[in-house]
Amino acid sequence: MAYAVGHISGGHFNPAVSLGLWIGGKFETKNLVGYIVAQVVDAIAAAELLYLILSNKADFVSIGDLAANGYDELSPDGYSMTAALVAEFLLIVFFLLIILGSTNERAPKGFAPIAIGLGFTLMHLISIPITNTSVNPARSTSQVLLAGGEFTGQLWLFWVAPIAGAIVAGFIHKGVFDKE
Repeated sequence: MAYAVGHISGGHFNPAVSLGLWIGGKFETKNLVGYIVAQVVDAIAAAELLYLILSNKADFVSIGDLAANGYDELSPDGYSMTAALVAEFLLIVFFLLIILGSTNERAPKGFAPIAIGLGFTLMHLISIPITNTSVNPARSTSQVLLAGGEFTGQLWLFWVAPIAGAIVAGFIHKGVFDKE
């Protein structure tokens, strides 16, 4: 997607990424709120389209959890709230550092989407068993709206951890790595 729409919108699909880029000095303040609103609305629309597809199967009964994010009994492998919080926080920190570093003007040109895509893949391989991988508050919100139930009470973590990680990554990049 970075190659497909990166040149148009920056390829932002994640409120935490937009916030981290803003803190890192790589995103304009005037665009931040609009991007976050659009990201959440678009994630909900995507989840609704997925529901439309799934619910039109002949033997459809339920959407189940629709890969909603969770911890404790809602974690795919039973990871605790602490494990989920730490994983979601650290993964977005490193993901944003990849994004900020690979798109820096001193980085080799044209390779950022490769680094970002590989980082995104690794992030998911690590965290699917832990939380079903959030690191994106918009994605987590859209899934919770469809899955409902106990997932609703855990949504807070999937906003707090990625946003806190994004803030830290933005400051790390700006303060340590983005020096002339």
